[in-house]
Amino acid sequence: MRPPTKPPIGSYVVDTHTGKVGMVMGHEGPYVQLRALGGGKEWDVAPDAVRRATAAERLGAATAYANSRGHGDVP
Repeated sequence: MRPPTKPPIGSYVVDTHTGKVGMVMGHEGPYVQLRALGGGKEWDVAPDAVRRATAAERLGAATAYANSRGHGDVP
């Protein structure tokens, strides 16, 4: 059995454990490092717990971030 393929840096994926959309920032040890679209702290996810984000998921995450900025919730 082959190990899961790590997604390319800069791609958008979904953390299947949390449902959060993140951008792949790097690969550290056995993990994929993700960061939310609006920035913030990176989190580590096992490669088998991520999948490519759909266009609708990317748009939804970007819209949620823009709405938060509009309300002053994030810088």
